[in-house]
Amino acid sequence: MWYLNKMLFGSFLALGTMVATSSYSWMGMWMGLEINLLSFIPLISTSKNMYSSESALKYFISQVLASTILLLSIIILSMKVLFLTEMNYPPELIFNTSLLLKMGAAPLHFWFPEVMEGLSWLNSMILLTWQKIAPMVLLSYSSKTLILLIVAIISCMFVSGVMGQNHLSLRKIMAYSSINHIGWMVAATLFFEMIWMIYFTIYSVITLNILIMFKKLNIFFMKQLIESMSQEPMLKMFFILNFLSLGGLPPFLGFFPKWLTIQIMINENFSSLAMVMILTTLATLYFYMRITFSTLVLSTNSFFQIYYFPTHKFFIMSTNLVTLASLMLSTLIFNFL
Repeated sequence: MWYLNKMLFGSFLALGTMVATSSYSWMGMWMGLEINLLSFIPLISTSKNMYSSESALKYFISQVLASTILLLSIIILSMKVLFLTEMNYPPELIFNTSLLLKMGAAPLHFWFPEVMEGLSWLNSMILLTWQKIAPMVLLSYSSKTLILLIVAIISCMFVSGVMGQNHLSLRKIMAYSSINHIGWMVAATLFFEMIWMIYFTIYSVITLNILIMFKKLNIFFMKQLIESMSQEPMLKMFFILNFLSLGGLPPFLGFFPKWLTIQIMINENFSSLAMVMILTTLATLYFYMRITFSTLVLSTNSFFQIYYFPTHKFFIMSTNLVTLASLMLSTLIFNFL
């Protein structure tokens, strides 16, 4: 019965996203977002985790606030309220603000790390990846409010770099990492939607590989990570390479979408914004490197129960090898195009 409920709400979750992204009217898109929201709440509510109800309530309040602002902007757009336009305050500004709040972009990120802290790794995967699709697609459909999106991009870079430094919770670290990548994806959406699709796909695959390791090892904090990785050298190597790839270091696949984003921004004469994004991302890369070096150098002799099953080792190794070797394949393919 429990699996049947999960399948039912998971299907409606996917249906809500597809309705939102394929509707012809703004009202249909709003309905799709509401279906998506009301399907995700039962998925994250579980009696096994004492923090899940708190996370569900925080997620519900923040998403309802965003949906209310979104509906207000749709009403203003349909009524063509002229005084807002005359005051240089277009309704599209309200619309895009609500979408940034829905996806958890800075400076409207206040709910995102707090909700992540009470979720399981499976629900965290959904929140980090699938729940970003509908707001991002709607943001690409709407008219680009350039100043708002540039402020959001720079805020994502600064907030993720500063706030992610001193956390020991892996879920909060992944949340601030996601905020940084949201900034890059918004920048890609601003210029060329195809680059956003490539970026989102690669980010989702790398995040999936990392969260599968966390789930199989049943770890949520840095101390557990160091203890468990010291007993699994092969898994440690894959984790370090994937984390560096998530940070966007050049030899790995995670650098490829950032490379494309920087190139399109320079072609569109946004070199200064690209430079600011690169420099502020270095702060995020610092805590990536701190985690990888801690995992590599530190070890412990304390007994730690690893919830890891050898049957999944082939799947983890194959997916990691594919993703880590894909930058060379992508570069070769683009050279022949």
